[in-house]
Amino acid sequence: MEEDDMYESLDDSSSTATHMLAGSAAGIMEHTLMYPIDCVKTRMQILVPDPKADYRNVVDALNTIVRTEGIRKTLRGFSAMVTGAGPAHALYFACYEKVKKVLSGGKNGNHLANGAAGCTATLLHDAIMNPADVVKQRMQMYGSPYRSTFSCCQHIVRKEGLVAFYRSYTTQLTMNVPFQSVQFMTYEFMQDLINQNRNYNPKSHIIAGAVAGAVAASVTMPLDVCKTLLNTQEYCARNQLTYINGMISAFRTVYAFRGVYGFFRGLTARVIYQMPSTAISWSVYEFFKYFISKSQAPKDDRYLSTVHIAAATPSDEESQR
Repeated sequence: MEEDDMYESLDDSSSTATHMLAGSAAGIMEHTLMYPIDCVKTRMQILVPDPKADYRNVVDALNTIVRTEGIRKTLRGFSAMVTGAGPAHALYFACYEKVKKVLSGGKNGNHLANGAAGCTATLLHDAIMNPADVVKQRMQMYGSPYRSTFSCCQHIVRKEGLVAFYRSYTTQLTMNVPFQSVQFMTYEFMQDLINQNRNYNPKSHIIAGAVAGAVAASVTMPLDVCKTLLNTQEYCARNQLTYINGMISAFRTVYAFRGVYGFFRGLTARVIYQMPSTAISWSVYEFFKYFISKSQAPKDDRYLSTVHIAAATPSDEESQR
């Protein structure tokens, strides 16, 4: 019981570093294991796909990419993702834990505090992750001309300027603020149902994370389609048009080419991606938080434990008596 209490409420001197280390590990693991599905999602959201890359569903897309282009194509842009995911998730979880603790007074079950903490954490996360997403998604496109992450960055800066890395930032926030709020609120709600004592319970973390990811992904799908358009600018690049700027312009473009259906194209891929990735993120985060908190147990507690054990063990003189 004492170990569980220590896991849930770390001392102030170590909690921020612990949350950052755990968050960084969780972010990298989340995106790494499900990266090929993220590639499929990006391609299925393209407005006017090349006939060779017009996929029927997730399985067809993954099978076609591997068969015609090789499995390495599903991993293009991977280094950009890793570069952004580590620091972005470190700040993300550290900020979430801190704000949640302040707003809720250290008590569980305050869903408004959880949602507000998720919103605040998203601002920091997206500021770092947005440029990485731009590079990643441009490299994931069919027939992408970029040889490497570095060459892609160079091309963007030279042709479009630094503003291109944040062209979708407003849309990203508009999507991720409700996404993360819904995710955190759903996760904490599920924890209230299946893990009320907030003990370290891998099964509960996986289930709660998967449900949270599926719900949040479904709710914010139209915004994700618009974000992909703003990041890749694929239609403009092919037709030599002016760049699409802003969420309203993106919404109009998607509707003009695909109708209402276009806002949900790739939904299955996104849910398939988000369920395991969010489950992985939360379970890895909770594991590292638990593991690090145990390794950072105060020395005074260890000393007291030794004293208690010594006091409970009779001395040689007492045994002889």
